[in-house]
Amino acid sequence: QVQLVESGGGLVQAGGSLRLSCAASGRTVSSYWMGWFRQAPGKEREFLATISPGSGGTTYYADSVKGRFTISRDNAKNMLYLQMNSLKPEDTAVYYCAAPVVTSGSAYRADYWGQGTQVTVSS
Repeated sequence: QVQLVESGGGLVQAGGSLRLSCAASGRTVSSYWMGWFRQAPGKEREFLATISPGSGGTTYYADSVKGRFTISRDNAKNMLYLQMNSLKPEDTAVYYCAAPVVTSGSAYRADYWGQGTQVTVSS
């Protein structure tokens, strides 16, 4: 079992920044690809970013956030982060931490999810 707890969401103005954190516990999460997803009201859950196990030297991003969001991890602390810059109103959603992230065809999926943290970007 893996437990994931997100924090750091909130209300921010367009153009602002937020840093989300995810505390992971349970099995050896350092050996997992981990990632961030989000779900806006009335929309399907959307993949945002994933990071490789260990040192996290490989990352992948959705086109919608590439260049604005940065995923990182600190395995010593069992933490996953998402630095979000240049936020837009369309980034408003509940953001979820997930592991292990795997590809299924052209989609990304995960077995374990956090409870989510709300991010609201005002215009």
